[in-house]
Amino acid sequence: MKPHVKALVVGGGAVGTSIAYHLARAGWQDVMLLERDELTSGSTWHAAGLLPLFNMSFATTHIHKYSVEFYKSLEAETGLNAGFSVVGNLRMAQSRARMDEYMLYAATAETCGVPFEWMTPDQIAARWPLVRTDDLEGAIFHPTDGYINPADVTMAMAKGARQRGVSIERRWQVDGYAWTGSEWRVTVTRMVERGGNLVPSEEQAVITAEHVVTATGNHAQRTARLLGIKIPAVPVEHQFIVTEPDPALVAYRDEGGAEHPVLRDADAKWYVREERGGWILGPYERNAPARFAYGVPDSFRADLFPLDLDRIEAEYMSMIHRLPSSETTGLKDDFNGPICYTPDGNPLIGPAPGLRNMWLAEGFSFGITAAGGAGHYLAQMMVEGEAEIDMASLDPKRYGSWMTTDYAVTKNEEAYEHVYILHHPDEERPAARPLRTSPAYDRQKARGAQFGQVNGWERPNYFGPVDASAGYDEGTRSFRRGGWWDHAVEEARAIREGVGLIDATAFAKHLIEGPGATAFLDWFTCNRLPRVGRINLTYALTAAGTTRTEFTIVRLSEDRYYLVSAGGWQAYDHDFLVKAIADKRAEFGWISCHDVTTQWGVFAIAGPRTRDVLGAVIRDADPATALSNKRFPWLSARQVELGMCPVHAIRVAYTGELGWELHHPIEMQNYLFDLLEEAGQAAGLKLVGARAQNWLRQEKSYRAFGTELGRDATPLEADLPRFVDLSKDFHGKSAMEAKGIRAQCVTLLIDGPADADPWGREALYHQGDQVGRLTSGGYSVAFGKSIGMGYLPPALARPGTRLTVRMFDQLWPAEVTEDSPYDPTNTRIRIDG
Repeated sequence: MKPHVKALVVGGGAVGTSIAYHLARAGWQDVMLLERDELTSGSTWHAAGLLPLFNMSFATTHIHKYSVEFYKSLEAETGLNAGFSVVGNLRMAQSRARMDEYMLYAATAETCGVPFEWMTPDQIAARWPLVRTDDLEGAIFHPTDGYINPADVTMAMAKGARQRGVSIERRWQVDGYAWTGSEWRVTVTRMVERGGNLVPSEEQAVITAEHVVTATGNHAQRTARLLGIKIPAVPVEHQFIVTEPDPALVAYRDEGGAEHPVLRDADAKWYVREERGGWILGPYERNAPARFAYGVPDSFRADLFPLDLDRIEAEYMSMIHRLPSSETTGLKDDFNGPICYTPDGNPLIGPAPGLRNMWLAEGFSFGITAAGGAGHYLAQMMVEGEAEIDMASLDPKRYGSWMTTDYAVTKNEEAYEHVYILHHPDEERPAARPLRTSPAYDRQKARGAQFGQVNGWERPNYFGPVDASAGYDEGTRSFRRGGWWDHAVEEARAIREGVGLIDATAFAKHLIEGPGATAFLDWFTCNRLPRVGRINLTYALTAAGTTRTEFTIVRLSEDRYYLVSAGGWQAYDHDFLVKAIADKRAEFGWISCHDVTTQWGVFAIAGPRTRDVLGAVIRDADPATALSNKRFPWLSARQVELGMCPVHAIRVAYTGELGWELHHPIEMQNYLFDLLEEAGQAAGLKLVGARAQNWLRQEKSYRAFGTELGRDATPLEADLPRFVDLSKDFHGKSAMEAKGIRAQCVTLLIDGPADADPWGREALYHQGDQVGRLTSGGYSVAFGKSIGMGYLPPALARPGTRLTVRMFDQLWPAEVTEDSPYDPTNTRIRIDG
């Protein structure tokens, strides 16, 4: 075993072997993989091996697509048949709502180049006569996916890795990680068989590695303890059964019938595929328990749990309904094993929080489907510095230090149960909520707030009826305009015509100060720094020149800055700041970074009558001028007093109207809420949620991080040159300039269907050719039609360009507008008073 390697991969399942393979293929010659038992001995060996391309996430769809294509190439390279049966995947729908879901998914598939076909019930019955179709609305069919043998594909990747120089060592367990400042010292112990168990021997070794990747599957909690971090990957039981041969299926195949595709009846919550003349049924039932919340017992190896048939009785009966011939077949085999999940069901791929050169690849609930693509894109991140797609949505730091074991267990069980629910774009999952609440939560709830969750925080999405039932919000959800739409329209109009109040407490907030703070932030961000008492919008870039984070910077004094960024990315931004500061402190001088997110609440007040409300409560020697352009100009910050509450007020509004952000001591939030609500009665103050705000910011072409802004596009491609100071040097500048403008962000007005708006994932067409995609969508109260933002080739990113956008099963007219189609001169936001 080598004592030193460039990269050490820990875990020999499908994910780990893929990572080792792709690191070697990317050019790293000194790669080692360690497995504590045998390859595939974790969840890989009992996986059903399905390869579903269906996914609502842009990044995850790319990962799955790569896997499917990559697996088909392995035999030619390695000589090993990976056992890929390309039978296709038929996803059936029992309702129009389910077909709407498939059509929305198809928008993502189109933009990623994933082929699909639509099928009617009659077409299904004609092609696969054993399938009952009389109660179906239709189906979406993926002809290029199917299922694979998990062990075979893992062994093929392992052979390919060895052929490229990777060393694979089995029966070595990692027992310690120590960072020296330049490399990892990894203590490993030889594992031996004893009494049928795998136990540590007295033989130990230390491996030094420049980079370490953990792909430890069910053992993620042990990995977390060894690293001193939190990893919300906890396994959940997943059971599937194998039937005896079905005589009708055997006869159908003997008569020349083609193998059935993988069948998915999402409304019945199961998948089915053929297996040696019988069927495999894999349900996603309710009440499947999480296991191994604190680690896998030493006695558990390639083991299974007892089957719980009562738990899957409804799914079993629904299989018989869909495949009537299966009713008389007996059960041949059963499996109930641990499959790792995360709170949102997506894997954790990327740098570990707080650690250098430590990479996580954990929490894969669809590990076989994702393994190939995860290895490919993680290798790009490690070798090239960034992946070609934006991987932020899968970053491990999307969960902060507030995350606990109970939270992970509760949400992971929910994620399992929700695999086949209707995935509305406005879905809000209820488990483990409310958890993080601002002080005004109860007041807003009493006024009809229907909450969403961001980074654990409860945040109003909209304000519905004050007497709404507990399940009201769930009943409003739709793939079209849901029951909440009218409420959001009223809220958006209130800000455009009167005044509205938004709870923005979830914003991430950092205080950067010290003798080196100014030089650091000037290097760290691409815009010029503001003067004292002023603010700037700016971007921190990746080494590849793409957008890593958006910050609003408030300069409090010469070397003291208050940074505000997106609420969903608190830990993500904090980790980036802390590591960058540590790298540059010797060059620039002392710099401190404090996460002050939970110290400050934020209310955003906006609309033409904002001064009427604030003017009634501001305490100032000359209150009549305190909020005027002369004393409080646009893009400035002041310390003010609203009643008895000290407020750090920032004159900026994400809605594009006259407005301020009111950053206040969080312990005074209820006092301030009551004060503003009472003062706002005369002006018709309306409480406003995040959905109306999202519509309003699109009318101003304000880009949002995670949609228009991300690690796959530069600020110049986002068409934000006014926030990029090319006269100075900054991190990522040369890489940004080298990329040029590959695509450009635009705003579009859309003449869509009367009952729906785009969600921000739809494909854009020009003269019949797909040319781009939407990244945001919604409704414009100013223009009375749908609105969206997205990316197009530069030649088409001109005002007046006519396009079409696919919504559901039709193409609808769209036109590129000028940037900020609502109030393009910013007259309303700058208005004096």
